[in-house]
Amino acid sequence: MKKNDIYEAEITDCTAEGSGVCRIEGMAVFVPNTAVGDKCMVRIVKTEKRFAYGKLEKLTEASPDRTEPDCAVFSKCGGCAFRHISYEAELRIKRKRVYDALTRIGEIDGSLIGDIVGSQKSDGYRNKAQFPITADAEGRICMGFFAPRSHRPVITESCALQSKEFAEAQRVFLEWANSEAVTVYDERTHKGILRHLYIRSADKTGELMVCIVANARELRHEKRLVQMLRDSLPGLKTVVLNINMEKTNVITGNECRSLYGDGYITDELCGLEFRISPLSFYQVNRAQAERLYGIAAEFADLKEGETLIDMYCGTGTIGLSMAHKAKRLIGVEVVPQAVEDARLNAERNGITNAQFICSDASQAAKSLAARGIGADCIILDPPRKGCDAALVRTVSEMTPKRIVYVSCDPATLARDVKLFAECGYSVMRAVPVDMFPRTVHVETVVLMSRPLTEHEKYGEYFMNRSVSDIMSEYSEQHDEWH
Repeated sequence: MKKNDIYEAEITDCTAEGSGVCRIEGMAVFVPNTAVGDKCMVRIVKTEKRFAYGKLEKLTEASPDRTEPDCAVFSKCGGCAFRHISYEAELRIKRKRVYDALTRIGEIDGSLIGDIVGSQKSDGYRNKAQFPITADAEGRICMGFFAPRSHRPVITESCALQSKEFAEAQRVFLEWANSEAVTVYDERTHKGILRHLYIRSADKTGELMVCIVANARELRHEKRLVQMLRDSLPGLKTVVLNINMEKTNVITGNECRSLYGDGYITDELCGLEFRISPLSFYQVNRAQAERLYGIAAEFADLKEGETLIDMYCGTGTIGLSMAHKAKRLIGVEVVPQAVEDARLNAERNGITNAQFICSDASQAAKSLAARGIGADCIILDPPRKGCDAALVRTVSEMTPKRIVYVSCDPATLARDVKLFAECGYSVMRAVPVDMFPRTVHVETVVLMSRPLTEHEKYGEYFMNRSVSDIMSEYSEQHDEWH
């Protein structure tokens, strides 16, 4: 097999990145924009020792899962991976990915993995968008999304995953930017002003935020831009300038200046009100986040008098949504701004039994354990890389009755549940949740527990019985007990 060879093949599987997989001459070949069941001609574009990359040359027989892509830039943009198949087929692929990881790497019983929870909306669900700003061949300012594995923007005027208001905000901003001839930032030279247009919306309240990320502390004719946005966007609550003058590909800087409004919007999630600024973390699919948090709360099964520790708590959304069921909530987060937002969110919602610690999760777990602070339930919601082995050991040594692990990567989740198993914790249930339809990402909520000690068994025995029941049993069995 060599580059530019063409083979006839059938797609039989799908990778975590969304590419179809076929086997040619005994070798796995990865082919983007194909569907399981496709029969096609594949051109080899790159070969490695044990696998190869291919390109769809011609579709000879379409898979039953195939649909016509409804986006002009689908094959070029790095956002969506599954616009060419039905949503039902996408959900099957995502559940299989979770199932394969947990059974093969995590070595858990597949019967413990539930059906995937699909999103009620597969389009228009995102309440946040960050558009890189660039210039076309004629020098006109435009924007879009990055191509896969690159910083090359693919120009687009709208996105099916975003709110329709976002497209209008894009249009107005581009009209202003081109009329003012504002320069576009160049990563190579560190010159130019405009870096990104960043938009957030609040589904429940209808409030909208427009944030301009710039390599400057002020913009030319800011007031005109604000007025143009206000005239076109009825839900506009605030316009913010985010100042990012660093030589970095990180999107936002740490400093914000409000050009209009208070610099934040508010939304409701699980019956609580949250303040959202440009630098705040907030789930991009609010409706699906409520379903995921509901599963996490069911798994946590908190009872009056219990302590909940929420590791990687961010702005506190998961823990605060359960705080009313617990005696005490302790949130841990390493980002200072997120910790401050979590404290403000608790105060805003009248939650008085919560405290938040700014610390690395592993160090916080060690510190809490050293102070004798235990937990009945610990929630883990780590970044994509998962938990480190030290955190797994420390959390296990705190002997919580239940661990609820919310994961955005099936492979690292599977690795971590295997580590927890070595520390005595077994997976009781696992539920995949599709938070980001049409993309490759899938979340999973896992419940882990350990066998009760004899002391805990006696505690459970007495806690679940009334005094009169215990006395009655004692009277009946007095001689035997004596």
